[in-house]
Amino acid sequence: MYTDPDGRIDILSLTLEELTEVLIEMNEMKFRAKQIFSWLHVKRVTDFGSMSDLSAQLRQKLDEKFCIKSLFIVKRLESKRDNTVKYLYRLPDGNHIETVLMEYEHGNTICVSTQVGCKMGCRFCASTIAGYKRDLLPSEILAQIYTAERDSGRKIGGAVLMGIGEPLDNYDNVIRFLELLSSKDGMNMSLRHVSLSTCGLVPKIYELAKLGLGLTLSISLHASDNKSRSEIMPVNDRYNIDELLKACREYFKITGRRISFEYALIDGHNDSREDAVRLAKLLDGFVCHVNIIPVNKIKERNFTSDRKSAQRFRGYLEELGVNATVRRTLGADIDAACGQLRREYEI
Repeated sequence: MYTDPDGRIDILSLTLEELTEVLIEMNEMKFRAKQIFSWLHVKRVTDFGSMSDLSAQLRQKLDEKFCIKSLFIVKRLESKRDNTVKYLYRLPDGNHIETVLMEYEHGNTICVSTQVGCKMGCRFCASTIAGYKRDLLPSEILAQIYTAERDSGRKIGGAVLMGIGEPLDNYDNVIRFLELLSSKDGMNMSLRHVSLSTCGLVPKIYELAKLGLGLTLSISLHASDNKSRSEIMPVNDRYNIDELLKACREYFKITGRRISFEYALIDGHNDSREDAVRLAKLLDGFVCHVNIIPVNKIKERNFTSDRKSAQRFRGYLEELGVNATVRRTLGADIDAACGQLRREYEI
């Protein structure tokens, strides 16, 4: 059971079944659980006082027993180019995270954070520079979506776990978040509209595959050989490319879901035709897609690339028969890359 420092239960992190059990222990009628769950996950209220079809006595009991996690918007940046909105949220304990709301032709998708900071140490990533503080609770991941919907007035139909943090390093809380997100009594988002990005924690990929959730797995590959990958991604020293791709094949075998490979292009490091040839050989036989990402410039690192370089690399891959695209740049005028806003605010 998730609890606050004051001992109250984190109600947003509870499944409907768990909430029902607690209410029965409180000598309340079973049907109240579904009412309360709907207030939290459909109507998205942030205080028990707003639950108008409950008695004042019950609302007071709930306030004494539970807390409702909420986020405070410290900063909100909206792109004038493409309506991307970037939020800097303050958590109840004073830590900060980022969330990005993106508008596509098919609807709105949100990029959520799963940790405060990151342990993985990828050298081209701003999220890891400010340091790891803690894991996010299921309620804190979920609240990023609810807060963005309330603030923007936009209906969110998809989610990517690609913000600050490594989702599989916060495995249990992330799985609980996905369960709550897809609950038919709550937001009821299909997990086929959810993408989880990982730098490659191999044992957790096998665990995730067994759950058969139907979400898209995005692998942060970013190199075509172990030497190059280890230079920019320390996780490769624990789980090398061969081990990672073996886990990916198993994921596809069990789930039938196409895997997306993320490839952050870095000039002079992983952008040559030889890199493309090696990458094509690695992915031979995969049902997959390569998403080429021009690397974001961060002041602590000397890594650069641009869309022209990315398009050239895409051409190499397509000549070799690999399905590849260059990621659409969203929110470029508001520094929408993960970690930049948090780092600048906390410096």
